[in-house]
Amino acid sequence: MAKNSESKNSESKSSERSGARLAVVQALYDMEISGKGVIEALAEFETFWIGREVDGIAHPQAEIAFFRDLLRGVVDEQRAIDPQLDGALAAGWPLKRIEAVLRAILRAGAYELMYRRDVPARVAISEYVDVAHSFYDGDEPGLINGVLDKVAREVRGNEFAGLPASGRA
Repeated sequence: MAKNSESKNSESKSSERSGARLAVVQALYDMEISGKGVIEALAEFETFWIGREVDGIAHPQAEIAFFRDLLRGVVDEQRAIDPQLDGALAAGWPLKRIEAVLRAILRAGAYELMYRRDVPARVAISEYVDVAHSFYDGDEPGLINGVLDKVAREVRGNEFAGLPASGRA
């Protein structure tokens, strides 16, 4: 029975981390279009969005410490993240030309790959592809997969030794 309980706790933590990733992307987008700062975005999302139903849309629970780390980290490390993403994007398509939600997903994913070594690279990539599916029905999740795969191979090559590249970007 203890094993079943551990499994549920693990699933709950995983689900709350997924919720944190989605909330971070939403907060980064909101910050970009509204000009809000990190402190204001953290307070707003923790108070009014995370784990609540807003306008008939249920926002998932989120691991708050993980949410805070991701949001602050993306903002604090943006000067290192953006050039890494520019290098992974197709020539002629710098990050600044990418739509704002995609840019938020890429920045959050790159932050995790570059600075959260406790999260396996393949898990981070998969999670942000899932986030992209929350917003897009077209080719955008494939773009996220390809770009984050390139970033991961650059910053965590040891996790990909002997594996073929995704081939997308």
